Amino acid sequence: MEAHGSGLRRVLLLSFCVAGIWAAYIYQGVLQETLSTKKFGEDGKRFEHLAFLNLAQNVVCLVWSFIMIKLWSNGGGGGAPWWTYWSAGITNTIGPAMGIEALKYISYPAQVLAKSSKMIPVMLMGALVYGIRYTVPEYLCTFLVAGGVSSFALLKTSSKTISKLANPNAPLGYGLCFLNLAFDGFTNATQDSITARYPKTSAWDIMLGMNLWGTIYNMVYMFGLPHGSGFEAVQFCKQHPEAAWDILMYCLCGAVGQNFIFLTISRFGSLANTTITTTRKFVSIVVSSVLSGNPLSSKQWGCVSMVFGGLSYQIYLKWRKLQRVQKKKKT
Repeated sequence: MEAHGSGLRRVLLLSFCVAGIWAAYIYQGVLQETLSTKKFGEDGKRFEHLAFLNLAQNVVCLVWSFIMIKLWSNGGGGGAPWWTYWSAGITNTIGPAMGIEALKYISYPAQVLAKSSKMIPVMLMGALVYGIRYTVPEYLCTFLVAGGVSSFALLKTSSKTISKLANPNAPLGYGLCFLNLAFDGFTNATQDSITARYPKTSAWDIMLGMNLWGTIYNMVYMFGLPHGSGFEAVQFCKQHPEAAWDILMYCLCGAVGQNFIFLTISRFGSLANTTITTTRKFVSIVVSSVLSGNPLSSKQWGCVSMVFGGLSYQIYLKWRKLQRVQKKKKT
């Protein structure tokens, strides 16, 4: 009876994590698309300063992580020093900025699909640089994802979707997305290196360090350089409070979503988190198509299915590998 109650609590907790991640990031996606395509106020101006979203996100997550550390830290210390994040902070500043900037040139579903193909540069680097050998099923996953993204990019986008973009330019938009993935790869590798050197580093320590440097770099970029548009972004928000509210909600969604991701990984492991976030991306595309007026053709839906079929198969392969490892430990 006690085991049944414990199992039910885990199911309820997992459902809570799924609902939290989906709600936070799907709504953040809606806000991101709104801020990149909507014309605000009576003057019908677009919010052109999309890089400002990264600065706002950094500041909110910096404050959020500081509060979480004060509330939940056991005071043990031993985490990575704040200065160790300086290099990862650079790529974590440039990468997301490119991803958001891509929304000026391609639709939100296209951006989500392109950013879902992270395995492609990882496997290319692994095979070409480090000589890693991958299995046939792993290459099949990559083929499905690469084929789906490429086919989606080559298919004609609806005129309704194109009319909402600031400067339609598919090659530039997809190029920015893939550069975003490349920088994310360096960021993830550097974070792994930091946690390996400082095992007592918590998720909140990483969030604090990354966003501290992100805030510094973005402040310099937005307000310190001659071409920086920070002051214009602030002025736009003053003139259009609706945009300011959307930016605040966008940032809060990101911070709350991080909470649920950390909770999922700590209680259920990274595989469960990967599964939840992958399905969330698919739902985001559906929401964008239905609610935001980005209609997809049947061929485009076929491409989306190819990509998420490949991602789902990759998750299944990881699950089987995890099962084999656990069996070896028991024997």
